[in-house]
Amino acid sequence: MDPPFNEIYKNLLFKQITNTENNVPQIPFSFSITAVVEEVELPVIDVSRLIDGAEKEREICKEEIARASREWGFFQVINHGISMDVLEKMRQEQIRVFREPFDKKSKSERFSAGSYRWGTPSATCLRQLSWSEAFHVPMTDISDNKDFTTLRSTMEKFASESEALAYTLAEVLAEKSGRKSNFFKEKCVRNTCYLRMNRYPPCPKPSEVYGLMPHTDSDFLTILYQDQVGGLQLIKDNRWIAVKPNPRALIINIGDLFQAWSNGMYKSVEHRVMTNPTVERFSTAYFLCPSYDAVIECSGDCPTYRNFSFREFRQQVQEDVKKLGYKVGLPRFSILSLDILGPITDAISSHLGANPSGVSRTGKTPLSILNLKVWTLESEYSELSKEELELAKSIHMWNP
Repeated sequence: MDPPFNEIYKNLLFKQITNTENNVPQIPFSFSITAVVEEVELPVIDVSRLIDGAEKEREICKEEIARASREWGFFQVINHGISMDVLEKMRQEQIRVFREPFDKKSKSERFSAGSYRWGTPSATCLRQLSWSEAFHVPMTDISDNKDFTTLRSTMEKFASESEALAYTLAEVLAEKSGRKSNFFKEKCVRNTCYLRMNRYPPCPKPSEVYGLMPHTDSDFLTILYQDQVGGLQLIKDNRWIAVKPNPRALIINIGDLFQAWSNGMYKSVEHRVMTNPTVERFSTAYFLCPSYDAVIECSGDCPTYRNFSFREFRQQVQEDVKKLGYKVGLPRFSILSLDILGPITDAISSHLGANPSGVSRTGKTPLSILNLKVWTLESEYSELSKEELELAKSIHMWNP
């Protein structure tokens, strides 16, 4: 049933074991920001007020959505219009699919080629490995599929209702940022939106391997339905916090495109999934994306980001992941020229013992200064000083 993690990544796992046996200090890379992880409950918003509430209640609800998107980049919604029956069926169906033998699901013809994914093909060290498997399914694969199975019909129901919720939330956020609320229905199309069914198998090294590497989402909005195992963590106030599961709620998070489109008003926050040594975890996510040719235009008189198409953004992300092993994202599209940022990033980089191009000067693990992702070093871990963080914030390169 499980993908062959131990077989394919045995060299990475063996190297870690050998280093430990040779008494080489190994700081878990999950400490990249801080060693202390507190469990919190995200803001909970009753979105039924948007439909059933009086005008005053609707406005209060809209402001709660906007505030959570500004301050957290994440929030939870209840009374969201997707029935518990649909959510439970979605969970049962994806469990059934993931229970199939690896050879069968990896060659499945249910969806388009490449939909089934697992691990991290480009991983060169444990901190780049995601201990998970997924079905990454374009919405058109669901609606065009003529195989009337319970899985297909359940996915179609979940996707359609998630789509409606996403449009509602996006229109609220557009209104509260002073932008046209019809943008999403005009630019976000089914052939670029997708569902992702995730499974995180039990991991023998939960303190050393991620379920899903730290990242931000490359979309406008993500709607997440997760089980009650836990493991989702995000950055808040420059520290990692663990999200307490809520059985009644769906999790909403802001993506990179919304941060750019709102000129940084709403925050696309870095998040990750931690592994569990004994219990598997399941989740399903819907991603609201525009057409590939849609242009993301930063709002305001002093835009932080230049205009870019969704196609250009995706291609840049893919190139960075292939070349660097991680996503850089929005800093690539900052208005600020790298010629101006060069001396600043070089100064910070020199202080931390690595350079921004990813070529180590000291033999230590390189740091991505452009998005201030501080990777754990081979024998120690570093954090930016207060002064460096303030400098980064002042040039709009930090996503709090």
